[in-house]
Amino acid sequence: MVSSESVMEHSDSAIASPLSAIADAFEELVEKVKDFKTGSCDHIRLDTFCEIASLVTVLFRCLGLAFKFAEMEYVSKLHGLVEASKTYQMLEDIIDHDVANDTVKTSGSYSRNLRRVRQGLDLIRAIFEQLLSTNDSSLKGVASTAYGEVCAPYHSWTVRAAVYAGMYTLPTRDQLFVKLNETEQTAEKKMRRYISASLPVIEYIDKLYLSRDIVLDW
Repeated sequence: MVSSESVMEHSDSAIASPLSAIADAFEELVEKVKDFKTGSCDHIRLDTFCEIASLVTVLFRCLGLAFKFAEMEYVSKLHGLVEASKTYQMLEDIIDHDVANDTVKTSGSYSRNLRRVRQGLDLIRAIFEQLLSTNDSSLKGVASTAYGEVCAPYHSWTVRAAVYAGMYTLPTRDQLFVKLNETEQTAEKKMRRYISASLPVIEYIDKLYLSRDIVLDW
């Protein structure tokens, strides 16, 4: 079972190839949800999801101060889900718990934590898509576009201003790949693998809310 300590262990430990580990893990996870559109998919275990999602923390760390808030929020919400996994088995169980208690959108609720972790996964997906669409050595445009697409609509003006102001601290494109122990060529394939595997997982999580008539505007 994943522990709260292991969430930070993944973010602090030196994984030889973080992108490979993340792509491999999400490709395994997507096998459980690939048929979700037909309603015939397997459910995702909460502890398994937490273990895989914890691998992503290293990516936020590589982006530096500009995404420190995103990293802190992601790790905090993931800790909440890890604690929930000691009581609840499946992702859908925590949403059903909050629906029954009318706490879906309450600060600190399991459903809100899952929603924020899902946004973190989507932010990395958007950053990778932007990286693949340009050869710009600066990551400012890449990160600004991705953040504006995924997170900015749900953050306060104060948080948005702090994030955008910190964009100048981002590593360069080459520096990011060095931090990830990759070259441009090796990273490209792995980023595409993550994008392809994470999208169905993100859509599956969204469906858990939508199927319970929970609008995703928060």
